Amino acid sequence: MSSEIPTNGKPVKTTGLHVGDAAPGCKKVDPILVADGVKRTFGGLTAVDVEHVEIPRGAITALIGPNGAGKTTFFNLLTGFDKPDEGTWSFEGRSLAHVPAYRVARMGLIRTFQLTKSLDLLSVMDNMKLGATGQSGENLFRGLIPSIWRKQDDQIEEKALEILTRFKLDAKKDDYAASLSGGQRKLLEMARALMSDPTLVMLDEPMAGVNPALTQSLLDHVLDLKAQGMTVLFVEHDMHMVRHIADWVLVMAEGKVVAEGDPHEVMRDPAVIDAYLGAHHDTDLGSTDTGHVTALKELIDDEQ
Repeated sequence: MSSEIPTNGKPVKTTGLHVGDAAPGCKKVDPILVADGVKRTFGGLTAVDVEHVEIPRGAITALIGPNGAGKTTFFNLLTGFDKPDEGTWSFEGRSLAHVPAYRVARMGLIRTFQLTKSLDLLSVMDNMKLGATGQSGENLFRGLIPSIWRKQDDQIEEKALEILTRFKLDAKKDDYAASLSGGQRKLLEMARALMSDPTLVMLDEPMAGVNPALTQSLLDHVLDLKAQGMTVLFVEHDMHMVRHIADWVLVMAEGKVVAEGDPHEVMRDPAVIDAYLGAHHDTDLGSTDTGHVTALKELIDDEQ
């Protein structure tokens, strides 16, 4: 649905999440995360060189691109797990420059990892409880007096059990995290992220290595995050999944954002086709071993 909002005294057409044309760096109606001039190099390799990006609030945004495009490195920079060579970025209008990862998380920006980070020798419940913030028992002196933190700990455990039940992991609450399957670990990591009541959840390849039987469950939980009022930014290679659940798509190639927009439009963007297909333009893509390239070709054919 389109509307008109004033900018510098002039009406500017807005459509859904963005203002004006859907082009790299386009302005969003209500951005929750903004990055400007973020650059990261490793020796002579430029891994990330993002001129300007805005992530729309309350939407599911997919970050896609070929292998080596810089997607995970960009995630690491935004969440404090790596430091850029230059650039500024903010969350909810507050600068994240020089803010360590644990403080970023406390601000409401939570991320998961491509390789899950569960603590294997702790129970599923204990992994969940570690995700809660502001625990009185974490203080050395208060921790010595159970009467100070016991009630809060009971409340945290009750909340953790409710979330585990929603993720169908409640039966595993007393099991070691090491005993979970790859897909269950993905579910646990997503569930643990909710313990801190985040505003923005960033998921790095949530479907990677997941048994097909759990894929739909994970998809449902991603959609549920949005339904609960959270913003989602995720990295994914499954083009069919991106097209069906993402409200907005960002495309990276060689460290840069080369396209963004509605999933159906982005799949037909020449810059996206070039980024994925590259030298394969004149080859039989069906015979390549790059699954996401073939998937993109199929989606392009579907759209035409």
